[in-house]
Amino acid sequence: MISLNLQQKFTKMYRSHTNGELRIAHKGQEVVLSGWVQKIRNKGFMIWIDLRDRYGITQIIIDEDRCDKAIIDQAKDLGREFVIQVTGEVIERVAKNNKIPTGDIEILPSKITVLNASVTPPFTIEDKTDGGEDIRMKYRYLDIRRNPVKNNLIFRHKVAMEVRKYLSDQEFIEIETPYLIKSTPEGARDFVVPSRMNQGQFYALPQSPQTFKQLLMIGGMDKYFQIVKCFRDEDLRADRQPEFTQIDCEMAFVDQDDILNVFEGMTRHLLKTLKNVDVAEFPRMTYADAMKKYGNDKPDIRFGMEFAEINDIAQGKDFGVFDSQEMVIGIAVPGCSEYSRKQTDKLIKWVKRPQVGASGLIFAKYLADGTFKSSVDKFFNQDDLQKWADATGAKPGDLILVMCGDTDKVRSQMSALRMEMAETLGLRNPKEFAPLWVVDFPLLEWDEDSKRYHAMHHPFTSPKPEDMHLLDTDPGKVRANAYDLVLNGNEIGGGSIRIFDKDTQALMFDHLGFTPEDAQEQFGFLMNAFTYGAPPHGGLAFGLDRLVAILGGQETIRDFIAFPKNNSGRDVMIDAPSAIAGDQLDELALKLNLKTT
Repeated sequence: MISLNLQQKFTKMYRSHTNGELRIAHKGQEVVLSGWVQKIRNKGFMIWIDLRDRYGITQIIIDEDRCDKAIIDQAKDLGREFVIQVTGEVIERVAKNNKIPTGDIEILPSKITVLNASVTPPFTIEDKTDGGEDIRMKYRYLDIRRNPVKNNLIFRHKVAMEVRKYLSDQEFIEIETPYLIKSTPEGARDFVVPSRMNQGQFYALPQSPQTFKQLLMIGGMDKYFQIVKCFRDEDLRADRQPEFTQIDCEMAFVDQDDILNVFEGMTRHLLKTLKNVDVAEFPRMTYADAMKKYGNDKPDIRFGMEFAEINDIAQGKDFGVFDSQEMVIGIAVPGCSEYSRKQTDKLIKWVKRPQVGASGLIFAKYLADGTFKSSVDKFFNQDDLQKWADATGAKPGDLILVMCGDTDKVRSQMSALRMEMAETLGLRNPKEFAPLWVVDFPLLEWDEDSKRYHAMHHPFTSPKPEDMHLLDTDPGKVRANAYDLVLNGNEIGGGSIRIFDKDTQALMFDHLGFTPEDAQEQFGFLMNAFTYGAPPHGGLAFGLDRLVAILGGQETIRDFIAFPKNNSGRDVMIDAPSAIAGDQLDELALKLNLKTT
């Protein structure tokens, strides 16, 4: 245990410089450094210590000719991840290291103080570690010391700072909204918080600040943003967190183009400032076209392989597999006509996996000599296959892949195959950025379980004015005034023009199955606010976690979050969620009925 006097002595100057700061210009200066022991190399007559902090590494050199025996003995007792303070002279290195900024110098110590010893870490704290993901999450505070994680967190900070700078320059105001709010039935499940002072009643943690930002527009704030934590109690999938961070924004007196232009500008600013990438255009594509051409609403447009619907040229040839299906889709995979039987069999096996769920896959090789070799030569001649090539845009040397089935299902299956082929062929370059606006989403989607329509985005999204007449006759065809921003095949933001009058909002609730009493109970505060002069307004929310990951050249968000949960929604470092004490349950008037097996 460090004495009080010793603590006071240390705090006078733990360090004069960081471990990434010193250069040859500092030669001859006496400096004080502090940090963690990254590595020790002991040659007996000479010891080298790599001292690490957030800013970099500085080498400490200890030898028999120039250092006191006490320092040599002390250095021999050091271990990895000891926290030490070193006082010494900056000298020029004999064997320079051009791989690190401090590689021209080293420190000849006159004093070493152990600030805190360390047990042996459970994994090596290096860029390429021997620790698996589970152990690194359990000891996340150690994982953060590694450059890949540390640099990701620093990059996240830079993104957030540039977002704040851009939006502030555009006259947005950052306003905090409550975390303890009212639970609503739409959307994902809420995380609920029992109230001790109002027993039997519960708060919910916000899935988004949606209604509050609309109220801010009614309050006249005009341009709002917030970098805010949101919560959804969803069944977890890979790379999804129960708590996540949004760049939440809202604007008044705007139409869709106004909003898209502002956030195109923000995305351009981030790409230019952080990646030195200029983006020429942000193409716009309707939801219907995205589904038809790519099979999903967040297509990666860095590469081709657009879908071709080939029912008219593939059916009616006595090939029952095609003839019996609703939709036949083909894509042309560039440069793969020489795939072997083993490779095509592997693809067939891949699409039959439960995650994809296809019953099979048909292929046609468009050989370099202009002829075709297919798995269905018995049914389709060379002229037929040429029509496939024309429809899919295939060139000699390409491989045509064809799937069939129910329209929605086969589109989804072909989308998965398209992405798999792009990954295999290295077409998803993380240094290339291809943004895309997807617009005109359906307002409502039918849910088979509940046998009613649900809002595809949320119940405050405005219908397209020209589709309003369809709400009563054909609600499934009503388009929303909604838009998503897609980057490299990932949705990074989404929003809509909002409903801003009470009558239209009441009509929307009616089509979503709310009784007037339910609507008043759940959203009466918003409906009442509309009667006090609500302006036209709309907004957008970016997913900060995913945006940062993609800008950082990755698609996994976990390493860009300081303390993430695992795929089961658990924090294995602090062991949460966990049981609470009985007296806490009593205070909250809660009783647990746990089923045991």
